Amino acid sequence: MKIIIAFAVLVAVAIAAPPHGLDHDRNAQVLRYESDNIGVDGYRFAYETSNGIAQQEQAELRNPGTDHEAIAVRGSFSYIGPDGVTYTVTYIADENGFQPSAAHIPVA
Repeated sequence: MKIIIAFAVLVAVAIAAPPHGLDHDRNAQVLRYESDNIGVDGYRFAYETSNGIAQQEQAELRNPGTDHEAIAVRGSFSYIGPDGVTYTVTYIADENGFQPSAAHIPVA
Protein backbone atom coordinates (compact mmCIF):
# COMPACT_ATOMS: atom_id res chain seq x y z
CA MET A 1 0.00 0.00 0.00
CA LYS A 2 2.90 2.38 0.77
CA ILE A 3 4.26 1.82 -2.72
CA ILE A 4 0.91 2.79 -4.28
CA ILE A 5 0.69 5.97 -2.18
CA ALA A 6 4.30 6.89 -2.98
CA PHE A 7 3.67 6.30 -6.68
CA ALA A 8 0.47 8.42 -6.56
CA VAL A 9 2.34 11.26 -4.86
CA LEU A 10 5.15 11.06 -7.41
CA VAL A 11 2.66 11.19 -10.31
CA ALA A 12 0.82 14.14 -8.71
CA VAL A 13 4.08 16.09 -8.31
CA ALA A 14 5.07 15.35 -11.92
CA ILE A 15 1.71 16.54 -13.22
CA ALA A 16 1.74 19.69 -11.08
CA ALA A 17 5.27 20.71 -12.11
CA PRO A 18 5.37 23.40 -14.79
CA PRO A 19 6.72 22.37 -18.20
CA HIS A 20 10.42 23.00 -18.78
CA GLY A 21 11.01 26.68 -19.43
CA LEU A 22 7.58 27.94 -18.38
CA ASP A 23 8.94 29.93 -15.42
CA HIS A 24 11.70 31.25 -17.67
CA ASP A 25 9.08 32.45 -20.20
CA ARG A 26 6.82 33.87 -17.51
CA ASN A 27 9.68 35.99 -16.13
CA ALA A 28 11.01 37.12 -19.51
CA GLN A 29 12.09 40.73 -19.81
CA VAL A 30 11.77 42.95 -22.86
CA LEU A 31 15.34 43.75 -23.93
CA ARG A 32 14.53 45.88 -26.96
CA TYR A 33 11.37 47.45 -28.34
CA GLU A 34 11.10 49.79 -31.30
CA SER A 35 7.92 51.06 -32.93
CA ASP A 36 7.34 53.52 -35.73
CA ASN A 37 3.71 54.02 -36.68
CA ILE A 38 4.05 55.72 -40.02
CA GLY A 39 0.27 56.25 -40.16
CA VAL A 40 -1.92 55.14 -43.04
CA ASP A 41 1.15 54.47 -45.18
CA GLY A 42 2.48 51.64 -43.00
CA TYR A 43 4.33 50.79 -39.82
CA ARG A 44 7.40 49.03 -38.47
CA PHE A 45 8.25 47.44 -35.15
CA ALA A 46 10.81 45.16 -33.54
CA TYR A 47 11.28 43.56 -30.15
CA GLU A 48 13.50 41.07 -28.38
CA THR A 49 12.98 39.34 -25.04
CA SER A 50 15.33 37.71 -22.56
CA ASN A 51 13.97 34.22 -23.29
CA GLY A 52 15.15 34.27 -26.91
CA ILE A 53 11.98 35.47 -28.65
CA ALA A 54 12.38 38.20 -31.24
CA GLN A 55 10.23 39.67 -34.00
CA GLN A 56 10.55 42.44 -36.52
CA GLU A 57 7.97 43.54 -39.05
CA GLN A 58 7.38 46.36 -41.47
CA ALA A 59 4.44 47.21 -43.71
CA GLU A 60 3.83 49.56 -46.56
CA LEU A 61 0.75 50.65 -48.44
CA ARG A 62 0.82 49.57 -52.07
CA ASN A 63 -1.23 51.17 -54.84
CA PRO A 64 -2.75 53.86 -52.62
CA GLY A 65 -6.02 55.35 -53.82
CA THR A 66 -6.67 52.59 -56.36
CA ASP A 67 -8.95 49.56 -56.44
CA HIS A 68 -5.84 47.45 -55.81
CA GLU A 69 -4.77 49.23 -52.62
CA ALA A 70 -3.20 46.75 -50.21
CA ILE A 71 -0.86 46.53 -47.24
CA ALA A 72 2.30 44.50 -47.87
CA VAL A 73 3.98 43.12 -44.75
CA ARG A 74 7.48 41.66 -44.40
CA GLY A 75 8.97 40.32 -41.24
CA SER A 76 10.49 37.55 -39.23
CA PHE A 77 10.26 36.00 -35.81
CA SER A 78 12.45 33.62 -33.88
CA TYR A 79 12.18 31.54 -30.75
CA ILE A 80 14.06 28.82 -28.91
CA GLY A 81 12.36 25.44 -29.24
CA PRO A 82 12.11 22.79 -26.52
CA ASP A 83 15.15 21.14 -28.09
CA GLY A 84 17.28 24.27 -27.44
CA VAL A 85 17.49 25.17 -31.15
CA THR A 86 16.66 28.72 -32.30
CA TYR A 87 14.02 28.63 -35.02
CA THR A 88 13.51 31.59 -37.36
CA VAL A 89 10.60 32.18 -39.71
CA THR A 90 10.61 34.93 -42.32
CA TYR A 91 7.39 35.90 -44.04
CA ILE A 92 5.65 38.10 -46.53
CA ALA A 93 1.94 38.85 -46.35
CA ASP A 94 0.49 40.75 -49.27
CA GLU A 95 -2.12 40.47 -52.00
CA ASN A 96 -0.77 36.95 -52.66
CA GLY A 97 -1.48 35.78 -49.09
CA PHE A 98 0.76 34.75 -46.19
CA GLN A 99 4.05 33.25 -47.38
CA PRO A 100 6.26 31.90 -44.56
CA SER A 101 9.75 30.55 -45.11
CA ALA A 102 11.99 28.63 -42.70
CA ALA A 103 14.43 25.75 -42.71
CA HIS A 104 12.13 23.71 -40.46
CA ILE A 105 8.93 24.26 -42.51
CA PRO A 106 8.30 21.61 -45.18
CA VAL A 107 8.18 22.91 -48.76
CA ALA A 108 5.31 21.74 -50.96
